Amino acid sequence: MELSLILGISILGLLFAAWLISDVMKRDTGTPKMREISDAIKAGAEAFLKRQNRTILFLAFALGAVIYILYAFVRAHSEHDPVNTPAQLALWTTLSFILGALCSVAAGYMGMWTSIRSNIRTAAGATKGMNSALQPALRGGAVSGFFVVAMSLLGVAGLFAIVQASGVTTDVTKIPLLIVGYGFGASFVALFAQLGGGIYTKAADVGADLVGKVEAGIPEDDPRNPAVIADLVGDNVGDCAGRGADLFESTAAENIGAMILAAGLYKANALTFDGAGLTLLGVLLFPLVARAFGIIASIIGILTVKTNDTEDPMKALNRGYYVTAVLAMIGFYIASKWLLGPFYFNFFLCGLIGVLTSIAFVLITQYYTEYMYRPVKSIAEASQTGPATNIIAGIAVGMESTGYPVLVIAAAIVSAYFLGEHSGLQHAGLFGTAVATMGMLGTAAYILAMDTFGPITDNAGGIVEMSQQPKEIRDRTDRLDSVGNTTKALTKGYAVGSAALAAFLLFSAYLDEVKIYMPSFDGAINLNKPEVFVGAMFGAMLVFLFSSMAIKAVGRAAYAIINNVREQFKNNPGIMAGTSKPDYGQCVDIATKAALREMVMPGLLVVGMPIAVGLIFKWLFVAQGSPVHGASGAEVVGGLLMVGTIVGILVALFLNNGGGAWDNAKKFIETGAYGGKKSDPHKASVVGDTVGDPFKDTAGPSLHVLIKLLSTITLVLAPLFI
Repeated sequence: MELSLILGISILGLLFAAWLISDVMKRDTGTPKMREISDAIKAGAEAFLKRQNRTILFLAFALGAVIYILYAFVRAHSEHDPVNTPAQLALWTTLSFILGALCSVAAGYMGMWTSIRSNIRTAAGATKGMNSALQPALRGGAVSGFFVVAMSLLGVAGLFAIVQASGVTTDVTKIPLLIVGYGFGASFVALFAQLGGGIYTKAADVGADLVGKVEAGIPEDDPRNPAVIADLVGDNVGDCAGRGADLFESTAAENIGAMILAAGLYKANALTFDGAGLTLLGVLLFPLVARAFGIIASIIGILTVKTNDTEDPMKALNRGYYVTAVLAMIGFYIASKWLLGPFYFNFFLCGLIGVLTSIAFVLITQYYTEYMYRPVKSIAEASQTGPATNIIAGIAVGMESTGYPVLVIAAAIVSAYFLGEHSGLQHAGLFGTAVATMGMLGTAAYILAMDTFGPITDNAGGIVEMSQQPKEIRDRTDRLDSVGNTTKALTKGYAVGSAALAAFLLFSAYLDEVKIYMPSFDGAINLNKPEVFVGAMFGAMLVFLFSSMAIKAVGRAAYAIINNVREQFKNNPGIMAGTSKPDYGQCVDIATKAALREMVMPGLLVVGMPIAVGLIFKWLFVAQGSPVHGASGAEVVGGLLMVGTIVGILVALFLNNGGGAWDNAKKFIETGAYGGKKSDPHKASVVGDTVGDPFKDTAGPSLHVLIKLLSTITLVLAPLFI
């Protein structure tokens, strides 16, 4: 029954997404000039994503072949394997990896497909009223949210059902170990999608801003800027397709990690559960059932969002979010009471902690990135003395912004672990933290709708500006764009918060898996062992090296676009005079080629380092005769995973919040503060915003994926390190 319910609600989520597409597509598409601009954005986005997905899938299938060879022919069979032969383990691990990769690509593509068709309908809606613009933007964004959450749930539950029906193993507690590759495949695709999209969008944005705003003195989204279409395309491929793949892999990996811990919980309390009339399948599928109820909560939340021309659109979005959060809590209560019986209450409280943690992250991110609060105002004030002081203030705010989130994460993990330990079940602390993570992800569909809302409204503003609509229409889209910038920043905070809780969940699942394959392992990663300490340093170094490569990639791509824009202005004076059109396609092509070229090396570094560390230290451990005080490859990788995760969380917070604060400091000055647009403080703030662009939209979001990719790759390949 539980499995049928999960599959049924997942299909309901996909059907609701299809209804949303129908609702958006039947709306007005505006004037011929609007459609011309929208078509250019659509063509550029689809061309880039087609080429990017082709590259990613080639890499995914190549890695899938490597995984199969390693499991089937290199690694020796172990009595602790979940299946009887190496070939079976290789088949199911590789199959789940490929399926996860394909679903992640599909989820990201569907989100972008809708967003590039919602922008024109949002722009046309703005000619009628605020609600007519808000609803297509949010509902278009919600398509991505529901495809991501429903497909990740459907994929995990469907794979579980297929493996169970195949009879490859009679022990259902071992099924999560066979399908863990699904999360790895999703993470692998998400890293390249987020990284490639982030490089594209920020290279175009930096190029458009530095030449257009600073040098030429023309407004944002001015049709005379040769990089303007590439900038608008970038919003879709980075913020829609990239973030869609990011949250898809989050939900997929965390579903499987929670199931691994649920299997361990049942084994430790089998007699207790039997005495309470609880079933193994019910306990194992509890995390998925709780997530399924979150889909229903998000559907109702989306349908409640309405506004008018006088209300702040952010209030309407917040109302929908709070409705979703309350309903998600109710759904969590029902799932806990039904599947955990007399032990439900503490785990319901763990889920409640997860929901409250998500709200706390949203509020903290809002404090550090909205210009009505001290941090952003301090950066704007510092801009009065030039770009240097603006950048100093922005870096300081980014570093400061790591404090409160870490306190929230600490409180969530410790309190959820405490509640689990005092639930009346043995060894339930880690499962308590897993349940908190499920609670935090209960509103994921709505959160992702708010995230994709941002680039849709940004594109709508660009379409209105480039088609030269009346001022009152531009004012409406400017209000929505301002709200969209806030929602994008808030959802980044949510994403890194969920990544932090998920990282602990997946780290715990990794230790559980190592214990299964290596019974002599005591479950502790000892940094006092030299090999483990070295592995930990590799993990910390990986975060900084990856961030450096991502930021430099944006710089190199932006350099090429800046030179192209300058060249077009120089060679064709009619562009600035408004008598001839720039060649938008040149910048689109430069950004596309640069993003596809630059995304490969950082991605391969992240995949290759944990594999190399695990295999090298395994060889050293075996070569030394497996000494009692030595460290196996699995332990060294555990050190890399633990410290890499911690450093990754902190650096992601710094990059995301610092970049968001720089962006909104510029927008605060543009409201008229410190001289307003074209003043010296404004020029300084544009420089700071340009520095922050690759922070908040390339390296920072990519680190969310890196954190979870490290966890999923170690979960899949743990048997190879032992």
